[in-house]
Amino acid sequence: MKVAMIGHKVVPSRRGGIENVLTTLCPILVERGLEVTCYNRSSDKVENEYIGTVENHRYKGVKLKTAYTLNLRGFAAMIASFTAAIAASFGNYDVVHFHAEGPCAALWIPKLFGKKCVATVHGLDWQREKWGKGFASKYIKFGEKVLAKYADEIIVLSQAAHDYFQETYHRETTIIHNGICRPEKKVAELITNVYGLEKNGYLSIVSRLTAEKGIHYLIDAYNNITTDKKLVIAGDTSDTDDYVNMLKEKAKGNPDIIFTGFISGDMLREIYSNAYLTVLPSDLEGMSLSLLESLAYGNALLCSDIPENTAVAEDRAMYFQKGNVEDLTEKLQALCNDSSLVEKLRDGVDTFVLNKYSWQDVADATCALYQNGK
Repeated sequence: MKVAMIGHKVVPSRRGGIENVLTTLCPILVERGLEVTCYNRSSDKVENEYIGTVENHRYKGVKLKTAYTLNLRGFAAMIASFTAAIAASFGNYDVVHFHAEGPCAALWIPKLFGKKCVATVHGLDWQREKWGKGFASKYIKFGEKVLAKYADEIIVLSQAAHDYFQETYHRETTIIHNGICRPEKKVAELITNVYGLEKNGYLSIVSRLTAEKGIHYLIDAYNNITTDKKLVIAGDTSDTDDYVNMLKEKAKGNPDIIFTGFISGDMLREIYSNAYLTVLPSDLEGMSLSLLESLAYGNALLCSDIPENTAVAEDRAMYFQKGNVEDLTEKLQALCNDSSLVEKLRDGVDTFVLNKYSWQDVADATCALYQNGK
């Protein structure tokens, strides 16, 4: 079976959740005997961590082709999804698999050519604050309507998204959660040399710097607590420069708040491995890979009480009321004051999440969905 993947920036990569998913999942699908092609945007390049893994336009058996686009903010993804959809329509593919709602605006093209079209909704993207209420948000919502009407199969990551499509479009979907692999833990070396960080000496968040991730709540709460632990914010802008500037303005004057920018490889592994506490204050999620990774590293986790978080972490995390800075402040202070509570949250969480979420199971379910109706 031949499958084309459309809607991501670039594979292999860790620059976003979709990229992380496909970088992990696609090689497993190849191991299952599928021929997988990823259409990478021409405006995005493989980061240094992965350069040595790509040879002859292949990554671990996954074919890499180019979806031509223009590097224009807000338009690169839209153009790339159409050029990829047209290329896939003329390609010898059994399945064209779209990722994210915006790119699904082009799903009707391969559908016209008789291709089986699958869509994965990684989150209700039109709700993301960075898109506002203008053209971008309306375009993404249009993509949602297209996939609801024309996709042969729809994958969602949570029960909440499943219920949304049932109630809004009377459309059945299949829940296939993200998976997680056992991570490689690292002692603090790079982070000590570069940022002066020591094991258990900091709180961390690993995230794109976008408003729905709630990082502004975290900075406000951190500025209101008394602690000797630093706050590390690991991540980069995602067409959200104004928001990032606002975050840095909030953090100005507090030398204990560290912005690392985008990190990957051993630096990222060290950040996860040595954090005292990981915080996920999101207003909106699909299924957070950062949450899964934090638990897989055996970290104590404090996150917002949205269903997408509570369904994954269950009773293995501490929660605060979404958007409530006072509640977040109180919980942060309590955890900073009580290392025994942190140890209790850490106890067995890696085994819990690794047993519950497997990429092998994700691959099985995805292959089965591709076969439906074949």
